[in-house]
Amino acid sequence: MTAQQLKNSILQLAVQGKLVPQDTNDESAYVLLERIRAEKQRFVKEGKIKKDKNESVIHRTPKNSGDDTDNLPYRFMERTADGKERDITDELPFDVPETWEWVRLVNLGDVGSSKRVFTSEFVNEGIPFYRGTEVGALAEGYLKEVKCHITQNHYQDLINHTGKPCIGDLLLPSICADGRVWRVDTNEPFYFKDGRVLWIHFQTGFINSLYIQLALKARLLVDYSNIASGTTFAELKIFLLKDILIPMPPVNEQQRIVEHISELLPHIADYDTAEQKLTALNATFPDQLKKSILQSAMQGKLVPQDENDEPASVLLERIRAEKEQLIKDGKLKKEKPLPPIAEDEIPFDVPEGWEWVRLGTLCNFGYCENTESKNIPDDAWLLDLEDIEKESGRLIQRKRKNEVKSLSTKHNFSVGQVLYSKLRPYLNKVIIADEDGYCTSEILPLDFGNNAYNHYAQMYLMSPLFVDYAIQCSYGVKMPRLGTQDGKNALVPLPPLAEQHRIVAKCDYLLTLAESFGVG
Repeated sequence: MTAQQLKNSILQLAVQGKLVPQDTNDESAYVLLERIRAEKQRFVKEGKIKKDKNESVIHRTPKNSGDDTDNLPYRFMERTADGKERDITDELPFDVPETWEWVRLVNLGDVGSSKRVFTSEFVNEGIPFYRGTEVGALAEGYLKEVKCHITQNHYQDLINHTGKPCIGDLLLPSICADGRVWRVDTNEPFYFKDGRVLWIHFQTGFINSLYIQLALKARLLVDYSNIASGTTFAELKIFLLKDILIPMPPVNEQQRIVEHISELLPHIADYDTAEQKLTALNATFPDQLKKSILQSAMQGKLVPQDENDEPASVLLERIRAEKEQLIKDGKLKKEKPLPPIAEDEIPFDVPEGWEWVRLGTLCNFGYCENTESKNIPDDAWLLDLEDIEKESGRLIQRKRKNEVKSLSTKHNFSVGQVLYSKLRPYLNKVIIADEDGYCTSEILPLDFGNNAYNHYAQMYLMSPLFVDYAIQCSYGVKMPRLGTQDGKNALVPLPPLAEQHRIVAKCDYLLTLAESFGVG
């Protein structure tokens, strides 16, 4: 259950009389409502307020003999201003304790809005003007800035015409009125949007507006879609808001409900904070888990070492000997040697039998054979950056030359080569070619031959060890790339060839296991 669901559940228990115990000594809600009606009638006589034609009286009445439609011993009848009476029992969303009553919101206060204000009348500074957005933010307690204002003179004209919200009045947005109800808590002057903000002003002193705020929230959270109308946006009209049924407890129980919820709110806030931390952890955990597995692999902690494995130092000697022979035979151009690895470059210790080596020693980093677009066969595989899924090492789609319009020169690649995207290294796009093809110049085909297991090389290129290095060495702000020389100089922790195969198998097993448990 989320923090919001918990809060909503508490509100529902509160308005159903299930949050705090009833007290037989409490004066019933019927007496309270009679007192409110009497005071409103007095105000009407004195000309202080106008009588609303929608006002009504809801009362309980014993069932007629033979009426066994439900388990209630009574029915709820509503008498309207014209003296007509009808049974509304079936309209009520739930039953309430015997000391409670149902009342329509119009019988508790004046429900309306404000005098219209045009956009052209806004000024940069002055009296704050709250639209539905700001009222919703105030209800949630996070309003940071007010974008609209009106002049002091305009404000004075408006409140002379319509009055102004007082402390204890309720304001709520009419669009998406999903429980965001602000109880005015300030005497500082402000005005608000007509139509898109609804205003409930309580004329009598017998109203606990804190309880009405909670009850209205609860009703809107559950029944908003049924109460509101509209096609594009469900809009809560004034006449619909007036008609909302509010469950009314005795006045003392209202206070107990408000106080108990106030006690619970800090705990709900703590729960919400913990929930947000857990959500953030869940969002990052798959990525962190994969990075942790790959990093453990690079440090030699994923599988045990085998003393019978040919050490990586022997593999390196063989690589050097083969290169020297190729150069001697004229099949390979002699290049400037890579710099020796200094002690302070090595980021961590590796197991015995492993060696640190530069990436350029193991593959042809930066060397590419190119083919012009016109010479590429129509059925050839053309690989672009968007075809590779970031972080996963998976191919999203495979396109053929005759399916795309491409005029640029491409890099050639062969089955088994590791295809590395040097553009935006943080996207971590690396796959292994399962057929020959051609790729954009932003992708480097890396041929590791017999120098390293290509799946281990892919794991290395996707590990935090290499990705962090590539990001740090990238040049260009908008389109960062890893340069050829920096790529060649990258440090690779090289295990024995047999251990490379064991590492890849264990890594694949762990990642598959994690996915089977819903991680990743």
